[in-house]
Amino acid sequence: MGHTIEAAKTGRASCRSCKQTIDKGTLRLGEEVANAFSPGEMTFQWHHLPCAAEKRPAALKQALETTDVEVTDKEELLKTIETAGKNAKPTSFPYAEHAPTGRASCASCSEKIDKGDLRIAVETEVDTGSFARKGAAYLHPACAPEHTEQDGIDLFEKVKANTLNLEDSDWEVLEEEMCG
Repeated sequence: MGHTIEAAKTGRASCRSCKQTIDKGTLRLGEEVANAFSPGEMTFQWHHLPCAAEKRPAALKQALETTDVEVTDKEELLKTIETAGKNAKPTSFPYAEHAPTGRASCASCSEKIDKGDLRIAVETEVDTGSFARKGAAYLHPACAPEHTEQDGIDLFEKVKANTLNLEDSDWEVLEEEMCG
């Protein structure tokens, strides 16, 4: 999904994070989401940039990297993103994290993923019996490229774009395991 940064065209939109109005001309983050009122279409949820840095750090980081709009307080926003990102759960798949428990099994090889080990989360459909819903499936980093049928380098780059809360040493381990 795409995220955008633009100046508010009117003063009617409200920030999804703080619920306050976004004044006309103020820079805002547009987070692209499925339109609940028109299936198959997309729409934007708007956030003040400082609010997005706190509540939606991954989306704002992605938008800041791709925008051609000049953001005057970009360095301050990036510092806030770094701080908030350490505690924020990623909102886009695929992403990497340390397993908070030892209960999950790898969706590819079916072996347990130990507590504290790095794992890759990918989106999957979960059949609950009466209906299907989307959820996360977890993979060992080495199993992820084959399971997702993606090149390890491409998958690693996607994971890196969606994950903010890992250390440099974690990235080295992931790159080695996913890219060989």
